[in-house]
Amino acid sequence: MPVSFEPQAIAELLKALSHPTRLMIVQELLAGPKCVSDMEDLLPARQANISQHLAVLRYSRLVDYAQDGALRCYYLSRPRLVRDLLALAVRDEPSVKRSPEQIRAEKLRIETARRGRAEKPSARSRAAIAKGQS
Repeated sequence: MPVSFEPQAIAELLKALSHPTRLMIVQELLAGPKCVSDMEDLLPARQANISQHLAVLRYSRLVDYAQDGALRCYYLSRPRLVRDLLALAVRDEPSVKRSPEQIRAEKLRIETARRGRAEKPSARSRAAIAKGQS
C-alpha cells in the first residue's frame, strides 16, 4: 500500500517537536499521563508556558487530555509515533561524504532511469553533468 506524503502535515508535526520544552514534555508523557502541575515539578518551565506548549502538541495531534474534575491530565495520543521519532533523532547516524565524481555518477544514473531506457543519455547531457551544469 503506498504511503501518502503530505508535506504540510509532516512539517507541522516536526515543527511541534522542534522546541526543547515540547521534547521534554513528550519524553515525560512517554512514561504516562501527567497533569500540568505534575509537569511543572519536572520541567524548567512555568505552568502557563507548559500549557502553551501543550496546546501546540495538541494541535499537531501528538497529545490529548482527559478532564478529571478541574484537572486536565495529558497523554500521548500517538505514543508509537513519538517513540519512533525520538529513537530516530538520537540514533548515531554517520554523515555521508560524496565526491564530485560520485555525485555526477548518481545524477547520470537517475537521469538514465528517469528516461526509462537502458542506454546512456545524450553526449550533450553527459557533458553538462560532467561539468556540473545540470
